[in-house]
Amino acid sequence: MARLYLTLLAFWTLLYIGVQSQFKSRDTCIYQGDEDTYSFYEGGDVVLGGIFPLHSSTIPLVSTFTNKPTLIKYKFFTPRALRWMQTMIFAVREINQRQDILPNLSLGYHIRDSGDDIPVSVKRSLLLVNGQPEKGSGRSCDDIQKQPSPVIIGEASSGVSMAVLRTLGSFKIPLVSYFASCSCLSNKREFPTFMRTMPSDLFQIKALVKLVHYFQWTWVGVIGVESDYARFAIQLFLKESEKFHICPAYVHIYPVALTQDAVEELVNILKYSSATVIINFSVDSYLHGVLKECRRQNVTHLQWIASEAWATSKVLWDDFGDLLKGTLGFAIRRADIPYLGSYLGRVSASVAQTSHFFSEFWEETFRCRLNGSLNTHLHGEEALNWPPCNGSESLDNVYTLYSDVSQLRVSYNVYKAVYLIAHALHNMSKCEPGKGPFQNGTCGSLNPVLPWQILYYLKQTHFTTLGEEVQFDDNGDPIASYDLMNWQRGSDRSLQLVRVGFYDASLEDDKDLVIDEPVIMWHRREKVPESLCSQSCLPGSRKARQKGKPLCCFDCIPCAEGEISNQTDSIDCLTCSKQTWPNQAQDQCIPRTLEFLSFQEPLGIILWAFSAFGACAAVAVLVVFILYRKTPVIRGNNMELSFLLLMFLCACFLIGLTFLGKPSDWLCRIRYPAFAISFTLCISCILAKTVVVLMAFRATLPGSNVMKWFGPAKQRLSVILCTFVQALICFIWLTTNPPVASYNTYNKFMSATMIVECTVGSEIGFWCVLGYIGFLSSLCFLLAFLARKLPDNFNEAKFITFSMLIFFAVWITFIPVYVSSRGKYMVAVHVFAILASAFGLLLCIFAPKCYIVLLKPERNDKKCMMK
Repeated sequence: MARLYLTLLAFWTLLYIGVQSQFKSRDTCIYQGDEDTYSFYEGGDVVLGGIFPLHSSTIPLVSTFTNKPTLIKYKFFTPRALRWMQTMIFAVREINQRQDILPNLSLGYHIRDSGDDIPVSVKRSLLLVNGQPEKGSGRSCDDIQKQPSPVIIGEASSGVSMAVLRTLGSFKIPLVSYFASCSCLSNKREFPTFMRTMPSDLFQIKALVKLVHYFQWTWVGVIGVESDYARFAIQLFLKESEKFHICPAYVHIYPVALTQDAVEELVNILKYSSATVIINFSVDSYLHGVLKECRRQNVTHLQWIASEAWATSKVLWDDFGDLLKGTLGFAIRRADIPYLGSYLGRVSASVAQTSHFFSEFWEETFRCRLNGSLNTHLHGEEALNWPPCNGSESLDNVYTLYSDVSQLRVSYNVYKAVYLIAHALHNMSKCEPGKGPFQNGTCGSLNPVLPWQILYYLKQTHFTTLGEEVQFDDNGDPIASYDLMNWQRGSDRSLQLVRVGFYDASLEDDKDLVIDEPVIMWHRREKVPESLCSQSCLPGSRKARQKGKPLCCFDCIPCAEGEISNQTDSIDCLTCSKQTWPNQAQDQCIPRTLEFLSFQEPLGIILWAFSAFGACAAVAVLVVFILYRKTPVIRGNNMELSFLLLMFLCACFLIGLTFLGKPSDWLCRIRYPAFAISFTLCISCILAKTVVVLMAFRATLPGSNVMKWFGPAKQRLSVILCTFVQALICFIWLTTNPPVASYNTYNKFMSATMIVECTVGSEIGFWCVLGYIGFLSSLCFLLAFLARKLPDNFNEAKFITFSMLIFFAVWITFIPVYVSSRGKYMVAVHVFAILASAFGLLLCIFAPKCYIVLLKPERNDKKCMMK
């Protein structure tokens, strides 16, 4: 940077005097500094400036500040940049031959070498915009040999372009770049005079991130050369990759001048990282040292992803094809420029001798020396041993990057840049006085062309060339379109750049990237390489981030009971609904197994068998009572209430069947009221019988007429009244919060079983029903207990007492067991209590009578009953 500041300071005066004098004053032109003759120049009405990196990697010089510095020397000559330069000359001459563009105006060119170096680029861009007089100083401006350029085509590097723009931008001199892609250059506040035919890195980064996401590479290495281009590109990549959960395994920026320590540090990072995919933001010339060290350390497993700066560069293939095979990268759109190939092939030994740059190219290509070798600074003593060129050398017999027109991408950008300026000048020339875009309707000046005016027309221009519509956004950036290139080895072991997809920013977001995956040749194997910090979590598990590590490093935790994950790399597990349960793999919810007390299972069979048996027994007793209804035993035990009690007991046995099978809302609403009313009827009948027995003996006392209050009608009425109270309770229960069928799990929540049961709805209603039955039972037991020692053989008070004891024992035991049970076992307890209490009543009250009637008929007479 120090060199840059010194250069800027040294040429500030030159800039001010030169620009002001050439575009405003035509008095005297004084050339400051040494004359630089290494350039291409052809005059015209408008001379376009051009800067191309024909050399790269400057050789450091130690300045003593006591002697005049020597000319800058370079390590490498760039044949590809020579083709770019020739493309500009070809486009200028092509336009001059056309009659539909600038028919009355000729274009010229003034092209210089930037050396891919900021100080050199700034100096030579100043020479372009100032022009250059004939040898000497103090000449009139009319004697200028090389006209000033109002617009410059260049530069290839983003960093160099930024330096040139900061120098020339104050004077509104446009710079149209063909290869500078840094997104920072889209900042019109900082670089208002910049335009380009190269898409912004913003689009390239989006394409790269989508490429990485497409192949599910979540753990990638990111490196770049120390430059504004790489820094801004890496910053954009890291920001964009967060949207797709892509993590950088490392981010490393290496210096331009790679020392052995620096390159070893970088390669060690590549070697020991678990990331197998590496993205590099640099130009090809800075990769030589890195790849050489990779080979030395046997780091050959990497899948390289190239930025557009080197995605189609072939200079690395000959030396490092084994390392770079399978490389993927986005390249700018290519085109076939008619007649350019034949134009490039016109170079011969005689032509090469007339130009410094072509001389270097010729000598490097054929390893021979023209008159006065120029390559000793590039190849040292080796160049001194080259034989003289004999003039028979031909570009048709050798392959060079210069004459290779199979991948015209950057060259096409240069071609479009020339046509952009030509169309802008053409639009300016068609302006009608009074209708111009400038103050008072004035048109732009064509003699001389003012930079700030042509800048306006450049921003308004869009045109079509070679079938492509070229247009620009508000930032001066073209609509992005890239080809996805794959480096494949041909049958002759040469590099084959195969198009395996494309990215078009004008398409919809989910359709902008298209990849023909079967065509891709990978670095080591046929399948897509993996680059992961952690293996993907399969369905049935979730990701748990590892503490202190990036988001892409995680452990796979199985989903908890009752949860599933049905996608790979799920962040959270999903809880199954109440009606479903995870399958064994825990990747989908399946319906739970419904659990209820069915008629088919063993427990259900036993219960309904006992229910049926009890009902049949009750019917059988009823039949016996009907057949022997005129016998003393039957007649002496309140026959009518006995008939009613037997029918109600039969109903109690059958009510147990309503507790079996799959519950439903209507079944639940029938089950509990039917149970309550049937048992209330039974207990009411027993209570009435007990009261009748007790009152019957009270009625034998002198003067007692109590039996008139307990006649048959009153007995039936008492049963109805007692049952009415229970019916009222059930009615209130059903109308407020009735029982419903529900699907519950209780403590079996972590189970694949869903319990289908009747919930009572109102707990108060349920316990009121049981409480009322308990109240009647207690009253019945109390009265029966008081009448247990009354005389007469037909006194059944003691049997009622025993039945009530059994009834109490059953239901007192029922309560804690019922509360602690769940599911079908709770239902089974309820049915068991119903059956046990019903059998208790049936046996205790009616078994003794049946025994006498059927087995002891001799005792079934009035005399025995009266003993």
